[in-house]
Amino acid sequence: MVRSSLKNSDRPVRTWQLALPLGESDATPLFARIARALSDDIRRGRLKPGQRLPGTRTLAESLAVHRNTVVAAFAELEAEGWVETRPARGAFVSGALPEAPPRRFARAVGLAARPGYDLGPARGSCEAPLPPGTLSMAGGIPDVRLAPAAELGRALRRALVRDRTRVLSYGHELGHPRLRAAIAEMLASTRGLAVGADDVLVTRGSQMALYLIAQALFEPGDVVGVEELGYRPAWEAFRARGVELAPLGVGASGLDIESLSALCARRRVRAVYVTPHHQYPTLATMAAPRRLALLELARRHRFAVIEDDYDHEFHYEGRPVLPLASADAAGVVITVGTLSKIFAPGLRVGWVVAPPPVVATLAGLRAHLDGQGDLPLEAALAELMEDGVVQRHARRARRIYQARRDYLVAALERRLSDQLAFQVPSGGMALWARVRGVNADAWSEAALARGLSVRSARHFALGGRSRPYLRLGYASLNERELAEAVRRLWVARPTRQR
Repeated sequence: MVRSSLKNSDRPVRTWQLALPLGESDATPLFARIARALSDDIRRGRLKPGQRLPGTRTLAESLAVHRNTVVAAFAELEAEGWVETRPARGAFVSGALPEAPPRRFARAVGLAARPGYDLGPARGSCEAPLPPGTLSMAGGIPDVRLAPAAELGRALRRALVRDRTRVLSYGHELGHPRLRAAIAEMLASTRGLAVGADDVLVTRGSQMALYLIAQALFEPGDVVGVEELGYRPAWEAFRARGVELAPLGVGASGLDIESLSALCARRRVRAVYVTPHHQYPTLATMAAPRRLALLELARRHRFAVIEDDYDHEFHYEGRPVLPLASADAAGVVITVGTLSKIFAPGLRVGWVVAPPPVVATLAGLRAHLDGQGDLPLEAALAELMEDGVVQRHARRARRIYQARRDYLVAALERRLSDQLAFQVPSGGMALWARVRGVNADAWSEAALARGLSVRSARHFALGGRSRPYLRLGYASLNERELAEAVRRLWVARPTRQR
């Protein structure tokens, strides 16, 4: 019987309170209205086959009705095949719903397929997830398996237990003060920046930082110079503000300063976005004369230099090149960075360093977008930086990624030296390889069909023009996976071009 079999379903369960529209002016008996509301929700997909329903007492309390009314409604639904009961477990949406329900209730309205208003042109797009089993060399992402998850978990717990009144309440738009101080110390030690905690704004990753900068600096129609080839997510953050992107060439020594100078002679440039340490995607390091020339152009023409210092920690040979901000005497550089490359992309923690008025403006904008960020996570990361955990992990990851770079280089030289040519980069998390004799775009598509995701130069081109290059990320794959990735790349190579 329904009454007895549902008795155990009233024990506490981990479900939300279920809201049901009952039509208060309807003359239909109340139990029938409850049954109709539930069957309508099952029909339109709000309640899924196999989903557990609230207990009769819980649902009766939430609807402010007598429990017997809910029991009668469930009995009706069970008789019609909408609901099934399981002894000692409760009531569930039936996994085998009737094709023609015996009672036809009014059709419930679900989500409309199209909005009933003008949406405007699409402003962005989401990439489809990779098929299961696909190895990804598509970008320069870290290996999340190396992240000190246990230490982070313990630090999070300590933050929630010891400092709950601060990390679970509202905080400052700049971010957790201890993390800002820890980042400032890191930047002073490793990047030569004379900054303090008040010069740092913490963001949810560098992408939020770029979006905030675009909102603070740009007006629709402004001209922003960007590297081409370059980093598309930054372009989209700027485009969302309505700016005009001006492509600037990139060579072996970094940004083409002569092209930028010519652009400044023709147009009023509002900002230039650069990745000078390891240019994205080519990995070229901007030479010192070009760095000085860029800073001088910015001073003279009063435009901002947005410097994306996304992977400073991963430099393997020689000394890492200091950021542009370390030589900025005119206050033209805004430096953006991230801790996600050290830890994992899922930990959305980035930062901005800029002159105080810029930081204050960005913090004001961030208050309307995100409030204060993730204070428990920021407190935990601050503790790990203060205790040296982050520094030790960065050194370990750097050794591992260098070994993986060398392994990939050797594997490519053995199997694909006829089709790929590259300079071994002194840092970064990927190789930039010139394709010889075959079509790079066709190779990328064929590799995906073989279970390997790689990106051709077209993905990084502002105008989508094809070029004979592939970007091969290695940091997220171990040596066994790299060997398999190279094998799939070799198998997927297209026939030679004529």
